[in-house]
Amino acid sequence: MSETHADAEPLLAVNGLTKHFTQRGGLFGEQKLVRAVDGLSFDLHEGETLGLVGESGCGKSTLARTLMCLTPATGGSVRYRGAEILTFDSRQMRNLRRDIQVVFQDPYSSLSPRMSVRQIIFEPWEVHPGIVPKQDRERRLKELLEQVGLPAESSGRYPHEFSGGQRQRIGIARALAMNPRVIICDEPVSALDVSVQAQVINLLEDIQKTTGVAYLFIAHDLSVVRHLSDRVAVMYLGKIVEIGPAEEIFSNPTHPYTTALLSAVQSPDPDADRSGRVILYGDVPSPVNPPSGCRFRTRCWMAQSICATQEPVLGPHPDTAGLSACHFAGVKDDRNA
Repeated sequence: MSETHADAEPLLAVNGLTKHFTQRGGLFGEQKLVRAVDGLSFDLHEGETLGLVGESGCGKSTLARTLMCLTPATGGSVRYRGAEILTFDSRQMRNLRRDIQVVFQDPYSSLSPRMSVRQIIFEPWEVHPGIVPKQDRERRLKELLEQVGLPAESSGRYPHEFSGGQRQRIGIARALAMNPRVIICDEPVSALDVSVQAQVINLLEDIQKTTGVAYLFIAHDLSVVRHLSDRVAVMYLGKIVEIGPAEEIFSNPTHPYTTALLSAVQSPDPDADRSGRVILYGDVPSPVNPPSGCRFRTRCWMAQSICATQEPVLGPHPDTAGLSACHFAGVKDDRNA
């Protein structure tokens, strides 16, 4: 993992990004606004891994698709090396795909069953012929497969002939074929067995060390991103509630939601002390009708009247190098006192 570049110009700068959907429902088919992503701001630097975590349904995958312009943003700004990509035309967007790639969550549906591994990896080179000359493509294909831990002779096989972990390695090889500077990893290990998850995470870490690529690593499990991320952003109901250096997030969380997520991480030690474990009751509220004020207040043990009337601002915490969006982030949690 690389060091955090707090003072450097960010590679990717996201400011106030929103993505709202219109949903029809009810007896009369009235339109409702779904606030899937609601004002997210963060930076991603060269060679850095930013982990983005949160429960299912909080808007993580919608964020990934919006960043890739696979779905249009409702508002806000996304700048790549200073250029506003949300206003790119089709030609500019095609060029951007060379620098920003994605590894999808489902290795079973993200690969065409009608294409061999060779065809899957060659396809981006057909769209962008300047990346790898034709005479060098077989050599580069072999290098990519070896880089992700697959035998070169497997290039003629089809996705159904591989396991889930191997398919995800093919997806990673396809992303690397473009020599990107940023890879958005949208829950790339959630569909895999735990032992295979570790293999893919180690692979991504090795690739970063050799290429310097930056990752936005999206997951719903904090334990998955612990050893990969330089910084961690915690997302709840379309908003970031805490962001900071990974070491501080795990050792000294400042937002109650982060505390609850960390508390849910299973310890391999059967004798570990679980007396301080936080149990979150209830489900994530609907993004159609989010709670007033702090969106986490309906499940928070620290909530007070101000939490229902004033939305907390994501700002510096007095005791850490991170940012937190909680009215009582600096107040000692004494619920077990």
